[in-house]
Amino acid sequence: MSGGRHYLDHASTSPLRPGVAEAMAPWVGSADPGRIHTEGRMARVALEDARERIAAALGCRGGREVVLTSGATEAVAMATWGAIRRTPGGAVVAAAVEHSCVREWATRAGGGVVEPPVDATGRLSLDGVDLAGAALVHVQWGNHEVGTLQPVAEAVARARVAGALVHVDAAQAVGRVPVDFAALGADLLSVSAHKLGGPRGVGALLVRRGLRLDPLLVGGAQERLRRAGLENVAGAVGFAAALEGLDPAAEGARQHALAERLLVEGAGGDGVHRYTPEPRLPHIACFGLDEVEAEPVLLGLDQAGVAVHSGSSCSSELLEPSAVLLAMGVDGDRSLRASVGWSTTDDDVTAFLDALPSVLASLRSLR
Repeated sequence: MSGGRHYLDHASTSPLRPGVAEAMAPWVGSADPGRIHTEGRMARVALEDARERIAAALGCRGGREVVLTSGATEAVAMATWGAIRRTPGGAVVAAAVEHSCVREWATRAGGGVVEPPVDATGRLSLDGVDLAGAALVHVQWGNHEVGTLQPVAEAVARARVAGALVHVDAAQAVGRVPVDFAALGADLLSVSAHKLGGPRGVGALLVRRGLRLDPLLVGGAQERLRRAGLENVAGAVGFAAALEGLDPAAEGARQHALAERLLVEGAGGDGVHRYTPEPRLPHIACFGLDEVEAEPVLLGLDQAGVAVHSGSSCSSELLEPSAVLLAMGVDGDRSLRASVGWSTTDDDVTAFLDALPSVLASLRSLR
């Protein structure tokens, strides 16, 4: 970051990767891809080419499995709405550590919410959970606050045996771990472009071939009658550009090393505790803090040129304790999340590690 800034909030949103804005520029003012005039056909070609590139990067069996959305939040809403319409009265299975959009949409199921238990690391268990008759089983690929990797393959297998649809929230995983939708066998998978260095306002819901769900947004025939509204051609092109050439295994390894340095050197002293377990998503480092509230720590780090976050990207605006941390049995009010990404450098990590002890010492001196 310029001006001596050090950005460590990639789990909230990641800066545009090189080349993305340039790829989008010709299509920012594109015509309606649903029209048969030349301008419309050109936009359609660009849109479908982007869809196929997104499908290939995510291991889909073709572009028809990709429904373009405004982001992962809408994709989650689409998945949940469609599932509860398909199985009226069926419960939605969602652990307390799921993202807030998942939990809130789960409450709209006529059959209520079944909440699987999680352990002290935030890892869910489906042992003893009856999935038969459930409308939908939600499972994160990895947790957005502490980074816990979930038993995704196991959850998918159990849901399929029980005859329940399963949705995987992969918003934090894509671009950092290899994601192969076909190999995973899930029915639905949501992703957001801006989490991995693509543009804001675009994402996708991957829908298993042959699965038909009622659309959440109606009023047009776009996205093969699965999502009404004028398509975001420029956003789709930018999404594809961000995925193109990305090596999740290599990026994940690099980000894992950067976050490991944060975790090892940042925790253990000055009343800082490590909340992020192993195995984990590569890019997230979450800490618990003794004696100080998170907000003044965030402000102190910001004054030192370091941008981090506390809790999830949605929960802090509500000024409520973190549901994820409470489910883990730890303090839900005093946490700090640093998250690395494609543009993070060793200097960014060093800036955080240098600033945190002095910020904490200064705040504790005021008590």
